[in-house]
Amino acid sequence: GIAGTGIAVLAQVSAHSQLKDAPAPPPETWGAYQKKGEQSNGVIAMIDLLIKDLDKEMTEAETEERNAQADYEKMMTDSAEKRAADSKALTQKGAAKADMEAQLEAHGDSKKASASELMAVMKYKQSLHAECDWLLQYHEVRKTARADEIDSLTKAKAVLSGADFSLLQTRARGFLARSA
Repeated sequence: GIAGTGIAVLAQVSAHSQLKDAPAPPPETWGAYQKKGEQSNGVIAMIDLLIKDLDKEMTEAETEERNAQADYEKMMTDSAEKRAADSKALTQKGAAKADMEAQLEAHGDSKKASASELMAVMKYKQSLHAECDWLLQYHEVRKTARADEIDSLTKAKAVLSGADFSLLQTRARGFLARSA
């Protein structure tokens, strides 16, 4: 057995002999190689057709790749031109915006100045209106006072010229006279 494992080995020893018999002939197979005429031509033609199709597909793929590369390069050129045009337009619009903002600020200052000037004119108009209202309101009073003053000056001139108005009564009753 094997080193105390409890497994026994069975070994068979064959007798060696110096004389060997010739090996037996090989079994009968398909026969000798013969070229198959038309059957092999179909397979070769099919392989040739596959090769032609593969060449055609590779040529088409190369053409499509060149066309795609040309389209890509054209697209990249167009994109670069568009970016440049957009950048230029953005710069122009930014400058226009800055000009408009400057004009807006100038117009705002002008508006403030015009508004303060308008307020001054409105105040002056209001003062003129108040003065006119006062003149209209007291016109009759002033007219009477002026007429009385002219009359008084005429009498004063006459007195200075030598006239005597001491006995002349100008009004029937005095202002402060009592009524009976």
